Amino acid sequence: MFTTGRIIFTVCFMAAFVAYLIWAYVKDNQLQKRYFKGAGYILLILIGIWLAFFTFVKLT
Repeated sequence: MFTTGRIIFTVCFMAAFVAYLIWAYVKDNQLQKRYFKGAGYILLILIGIWLAFFTFVKLT
């Protein structure tokens, strides 16, 4: 089912794909610091709203 050529292709493809993912993450990580500066606070606010709603629904 798996020939030697398919195994070699799979290994090469996976290595190239992982290398590309690492390169893209490093490149995008520099932009994230500039564009998503206050995203953590917004996430905390949304979680707080969700918890307040959940608590209100469970108490009534």
